[in-house]
Amino acid sequence: MLPRLLLVLSALVAFAAGQSGLDCNPIKTSGCPPDKGLTNSPYNVDFTKGTTDWASWTAVGTGSVLYNSDGAVLTIAKKGEAPTIATNWYIFFGRVEVLMRAAPGTGIVSSVVLGSDDGDEIDWEILGGNNDEVQTNYFGKGNVTLFNRGGKTPVHDVQGRTHSYVIDWQIDQLTWYVDGKAVRTLKKEDAVGGLNYPQTPTKLRIGSWAGGDSDNAPGTIAWAGGVTDYTKGPFTMYVEKVSVTNGYPAASYSYGDMSGSWDSIVLKKDDGAGGSQSKEDMVDSAVREDGGSPGVASATNSSLSSPSTSSATGRGDGHVSSCLLGVGSALVPLVLYFR
Repeated sequence: MLPRLLLVLSALVAFAAGQSGLDCNPIKTSGCPPDKGLTNSPYNVDFTKGTTDWASWTAVGTGSVLYNSDGAVLTIAKKGEAPTIATNWYIFFGRVEVLMRAAPGTGIVSSVVLGSDDGDEIDWEILGGNNDEVQTNYFGKGNVTLFNRGGKTPVHDVQGRTHSYVIDWQIDQLTWYVDGKAVRTLKKEDAVGGLNYPQTPTKLRIGSWAGGDSDNAPGTIAWAGGVTDYTKGPFTMYVEKVSVTNGYPAASYSYGDMSGSWDSIVLKKDDGAGGSQSKEDMVDSAVREDGGSPGVASATNSSLSSPSTSSATGRGDGHVSSCLLGVGSALVPLVLYFR
């Protein structure tokens, strides 16, 4: 059983890496270029208005990507296609909400992925052969040796109805929401004591691919639900709206060392000379008088879907402390690492 699972996980990591277009892993290679950051947070885009917002998005996969009143329309029509759109910027913790309808079709996988340069990853995955279920997953530094990272949640009619999928990603805790309801929570310490907890700047990628393609490994095909029959296509997913709150906005992010730890990330305030992020600026923006964290502590509130979204995470002031401390009890704020 383990070899088959390893084949599945390896295939998923390889696919994600290929879609990201990354060619420099900063925990393996020194001198990787900085990652462009999202500065205008929160960011919202309504694809149903026909906008492509090319300043923020790039089509990085093969296959058809159109924009109309249905939103971003991503279609697999034949073998080898994997239509995907990706942000041109990264975020460093925060919140992502996607309103979408998944693609049908045995073996077709619709996915929402936050992926970093060093193999950290947070996923929503929806299999086209099951119209009433969604899956969640995460990776730390591309580690595929653990087999307890995946989760499944029943959700009715994921192909015919628009649902809200949220990733609420904080330094100490990761929560997945569907239609405003928390369906899974991962605490940092439960991911191998934090070593395999996603914690480095990530890009957002949304797209579909054929996990059931006959050329894939048997384990991948089995996980995807069976062999894809392209004659029953085309298979289309629809992305209506996307909302992103960057926990720590910056012009760029770079790795201060090869540890891959969140507290090694260096934020640059702007692209000009002397534009480094100051400690004072970060203290002002990270801690308000009411003890909250702007754009982060309230990240579970849906900005796209109306009712019933949950704003209660049970963290309160303790969450702000963890944003500043990470782990441990010493008062070592994140801002000390900004230069």
